Amino acid sequence: MERLAPKFTTLGCRLNAYETEAMKELSAAAGVENAVVVNTCAVTAEAVRKARQEIRKLRRDNPDAKLIVTGCAAQTEPETFSNMAEVDLVIGNTEKMQPGTWAKMRAPDFVGETERVQVDDIMSVTETAGHLIDGFGTRSRAYVQVQNGCDHRCTFCIIPYGRGNSRSVPAGVVVDQIKRLVDRGYNEVVLTGVDLTSWGADLPSQPKLGDLVMRILKLVPDLPRLRISSIDSIEVDENLMQAIATEPRLMPHLHLSLQAGDDMILKRMKRRHLRDDAIRFCEEARKLRPDMTYGADIIAGFPTETEAMFENSLKLVQECDLTWLHVFPYSARQGTPAARMPAVDGTAIKSRAARLRAAGQDQVARHLAAQVGQTHHILMENPRMGRTAQFAEVLFDRDQPEGQIVTARISGQTEGQLTA
Repeated sequence: MERLAPKFTTLGCRLNAYETEAMKELSAAAGVENAVVVNTCAVTAEAVRKARQEIRKLRRDNPDAKLIVTGCAAQTEPETFSNMAEVDLVIGNTEKMQPGTWAKMRAPDFVGETERVQVDDIMSVTETAGHLIDGFGTRSRAYVQVQNGCDHRCTFCIIPYGRGNSRSVPAGVVVDQIKRLVDRGYNEVVLTGVDLTSWGADLPSQPKLGDLVMRILKLVPDLPRLRISSIDSIEVDENLMQAIATEPRLMPHLHLSLQAGDDMILKRMKRRHLRDDAIRFCEEARKLRPDMTYGADIIAGFPTETEAMFENSLKLVQECDLTWLHVFPYSARQGTPAARMPAVDGTAIKSRAARLRAAGQDQVARHLAAQVGQTHHILMENPRMGRTAQFAEVLFDRDQPEGQIVTARISGQTEGQLTA
């Protein structure tokens, strides 16, 4: 029988995609063959349903391969996947990043020689994975994991049980990796994590994310663009605000973990900010950096949400001038406090999510219209498409150098994209 390199399927967040790249390297180094690996997401019940659906499809398409399930859903509910006839092996989020886990899979009948479920207590993990990869995805932008896990316990969220407590990669390790990426020709680096603004709390002297950003920009002067992924605005420190104000190489685009715009719902979610905190942060950051744009996560139909409470979330889109929305229709996660709260009618949830998405589309259209006639520095992701500093897609009618930053005047917009 022909021996094939493992196939990987990634569901969920950017951090999962990063870790899939690491697993590709680990499995190749171990000589694993003829396997299919599904890296799952647990953020909603729908995400788990999609994982099960994907597993069944992959089994039909790969009847002779060993099927391995890992990721957050495998960590939080291993029995769900070990009970599936299609699945040969379930491994946890810590185990998937360990060379020893993959080394055990070399034998053709590895399932018979290893424990079928390898999922340890994620809360006992005190270090981030030591396995670092030098960029993935396009040749233009690299992602660097600087933090994992979360110490907060929002009532709707299962992720701390999939990722464990917050732990940080030391600044020196991060800087060294970014230097390597710049040497390899990457023009943009994105810092990623589960709860990025908690970076440093577990390190000696407890530095803040702003300290890390300033250190990267100082010690890697050849890095053209630094971007930070989703942040909790209430945790933003003075140095990060200073970087927003003074560092043009820090991109003017922040994705905010807002979740709702009503104070009572925010309290029931066990968030640490109120709506006025979010509005104040957006105003302050935009004063420091007038070209700043915001994305945000917002949940529609959280338990007990009335129409008036939802309207407060809808109004927040305008009041914070949000542009790129990630809208999540509320989906109960078993084992979370919110799952025991009085639910909102499913039809109302769908309707509210649709209204939020429509508000987001209006904001995107306004943002794009304002860019027409402006000159932007655009990082090319492929020969015909790049992104502005604010992360808007730009289409070109002729080839540009992939991975390079080009300067172009925006000529128009079309269906959520700019043209140049």
